[in-house]
Amino acid sequence: MNSYRSGWIVLCLCCSLRAGAQFTVVPLGVRGGLDESNLSSYMLAAAGSNDYICLDAGTLYSGIRKAVDSGVFSTSVPNVLRNYIKAYFISHPHLDHVAGLIINSPDDSAKTIYGLPACLDVLKEKYFTWESWANFGDEGEKPLLKKYHYASLVPGEEVAIPHTPLYVTAYALSHGAPYQSSAFLVRSGEDYLLYLGDTGSDTVEHSNKLHLLWQAVAPMVRNGRLKGIFIEASFTNEQPEKLLFGHLTPKLLGREMAELAGLSGANGVRGLQVVITHRKPSGDQEARIRKELEENPSLSPVKLVFPEQGKRMNF
Repeated sequence: MNSYRSGWIVLCLCCSLRAGAQFTVVPLGVRGGLDESNLSSYMLAAAGSNDYICLDAGTLYSGIRKAVDSGVFSTSVPNVLRNYIKAYFISHPHLDHVAGLIINSPDDSAKTIYGLPACLDVLKEKYFTWESWANFGDEGEKPLLKKYHYASLVPGEEVAIPHTPLYVTAYALSHGAPYQSSAFLVRSGEDYLLYLGDTGSDTVEHSNKLHLLWQAVAPMVRNGRLKGIFIEASFTNEQPEKLLFGHLTPKLLGREMAELAGLSGANGVRGLQVVITHRKPSGDQEARIRKELEENPSLSPVKLVFPEQGKRMNF
């Protein structure tokens, strides 16, 4: 009887562990400026898989090297770059979100770059040109090296990602009108992870983009299927709203999470992992942003997570 019970307990613990983590995320870069070796970029895979997509690509090589050095990947940096990353999802074309993609393109393998049409247009017309670099794309200025294929996303329409078990839906965000960014809702089975590129709040941007996003994900929050939200907090609360340039402060992020709680129910957001991205490390600003986030009562129901470059995260 005792051995039966012991075996049953072990089996339950193993099942619990398997059921607990649905996604693996490896941050390749977590900051929003200054440090060119640590800019916005996150590898994401279904738990137990090495078939990743890369959400933004401000930093690639330096972040992969840190992940290899810390034991996250037991292979070489070039192998991770070429074979583990199956596709790129670019939220918007600012340099701190694409610099790693551009500079590593000569050593990369053939992949698809996904994004909203306006974002892809900048890659084709400004970056992957022969005057600024070389055209590794399959569209734009000739000659075409055709290493990267561009795939335009339609907001609200889910697409399957080849060579992975993942599905992604894009949503438009406002990033300092009239410029736009995007969010990516990633699905594996019945579970979801939400990544937002840079975004301003609806109140400052005079927009409803975040409201529409929260409406879309509220049912997933309510039923516990949304495992985490990656969202920015770029400036401290003292930054004037007219100088935010399409970014969030801890106070504005608190308002947005309060709205999500109103749509999904307070119990839905309780314990929800909210990963803080794009912190600008000027002076002591990064530490002040963290302090203001942790002291914001509107954020007390959620679990704030501060990612570290090259450190694995499970959701």
